[in-house]
Amino acid sequence: MAADHVDVCGPHHITNGVLFGMGNPLLDICVTGDQDLLDKYNLKADDQILAEPSHLPLFTELSDSKDVEFLAGGATQNAMKVAQWLSQKPNTTIFMGCIGKDKFGEILNEKASAVGVSAHYQYDEKEATGTAACIITGSSRSLVANLAAANHFTKNHLDESQHWEMVTNAKYYYIAGFFLTVSPPSIMEVAKHSLSNKKTFMMNLSAPFISQFFKDPLMAAMPYVDILFGNESEAAAFSTAMDFGTEDVKEIAMKAAALPKEDEARSRIVVFTQGALPTIVVENGVATEYPVIPLQDGELVDTNGAGDAFVGGFLAQLIQKHPIAECIRCANYAANVIIKRAGCTFPEKPDYN
Repeated sequence: MAADHVDVCGPHHITNGVLFGMGNPLLDICVTGDQDLLDKYNLKADDQILAEPSHLPLFTELSDSKDVEFLAGGATQNAMKVAQWLSQKPNTTIFMGCIGKDKFGEILNEKASAVGVSAHYQYDEKEATGTAACIITGSSRSLVANLAAANHFTKNHLDESQHWEMVTNAKYYYIAGFFLTVSPPSIMEVAKHSLSNKKTFMMNLSAPFISQFFKDPLMAAMPYVDILFGNESEAAAFSTAMDFGTEDVKEIAMKAAALPKEDEARSRIVVFTQGALPTIVVENGVATEYPVIPLQDGELVDTNGAGDAFVGGFLAQLIQKHPIAECIRCANYAANVIIKRAGCTFPEKPDYN
């Protein structure tokens, strides 16, 4: 691409459905609340929990609130949303996950379509659509996730001819580690297709509990992973699970990159973020640090979704075959936009250049 070309996040050389994501679709139900609301449901500010039966009335209460905002959420779907926004070309991204046949499912479908993501959901007849209650109190946010139907995705959906065609048409695949708790067979099917067709398969460590409690499916997928994402706490949990014997994030990234790989001709790239500290990238066995964009006082609104936005920015450049340094630059831009706003939201058009 010509050196004077600056609009690198534009829709250049992007084909429909080039990026395929698979994960847990959640409808984010966001409201501004107060301590009384948190106390009513025994919640804490700046906390993320899975819903228990006592929390279920919360979702109805929030959805009936006059200032409620609904967003298409879930880690992988958030990354697809951001990559889609940056591409500025409809249907760049394909997303699959499981939702219910209910009102929340209809809203989720609308919200995904509104941001240009081509969502092809599996529908569960018995389970409700997965939801995430987001209560904002000042600069804090309490999240309660009810996975519900998102837990019920099956490989049957992937195997339907029209859906498998979408997989085969894609060139890049991204799946957050959370999906390891739902459908490892679906992950492995996509991973093996990617390998046999010399495409790019990517995963995210997603949360410390994935390495702790779902190490077996994670390590079954790892030999197929061309690019691995994570943050510093997820890297630490991975190091413990793998007996790496180090807490140094750079060293963990080097060891993760060196794990056995099916396609030995392509070395694994590892990308570990560290909040305000530099992002560590291991490429071709060499570790490089990339500084993040500094925030001014008062700019930080909501860190939820920042990691997903980082991945989305990275993917937006990768699918245009830009070098990793440019992928990181766009990743930092995307994360910087999202953390200055409530929820994983963005302005109509990016101003990245």
